[in-house]
Amino acid sequence: MADSPNEWRSVEHALAYLARADEVPHRIEGEAALLEEIPAETARVLDLGSGDGRLLALVLLKCEQATGMAVDFSPTMLDKCGERFRCNARVQVVEHDLARPLPDWGSFDGVVSSFAIHHVSHPRKQELYGEIWDRLRPGGVFCNLEHVSSPTATLHDRFLGALGIRRDEEDPSNQLLDVETQLGWLREIGFADVDCLWKWRELALLRGSKP
Repeated sequence: MADSPNEWRSVEHALAYLARADEVPHRIEGEAALLEEIPAETARVLDLGSGDGRLLALVLLKCEQATGMAVDFSPTMLDKCGERFRCNARVQVVEHDLARPLPDWGSFDGVVSSFAIHHVSHPRKQELYGEIWDRLRPGGVFCNLEHVSSPTATLHDRFLGALGIRRDEEDPSNQLLDVETQLGWLREIGFADVDCLWKWRELALLRGSKP
């Protein structure tokens, strides 16, 4: 499958996702676990695959002095994100496809992502983690609330059942990978305190910090 999840350029596909986003089981628990890892004194945050800006808005509520950069490539998501932050001078909304190398946007105290990185190929995931490392300041943290693969087909079907969808309704742009492989990549790159801090079936919070 190509790196670029072209389905996300479709208005219908993006709006369908937004319509059911709040219905994803235990999503709020995963977001709460992520927020626990972001220090309140964080000054600059990069949100990769921001969607409509839901996660970045939560981070900025906690980090009252922080500025944020919201990155996405879906025109619909960029429009929704722009609407959310239209009157917020703390946020810059940027168009970029995660299938391509990250531009030089400077350095960040925190990099977050929510259900986005699983849309790129596995080799690109590994490259992207290295690029995130390069953009983190010492002491910075990376938190990826991600859709990961199940170890068996049975468990995958149980996850789909919990979401109320069939196999033929799965997002064709999904390129799911197991937790341990991704944690191993983070450790190899140099991230410290790497762990899966929260997990419910195929939803997981992967975390690492830059010493």
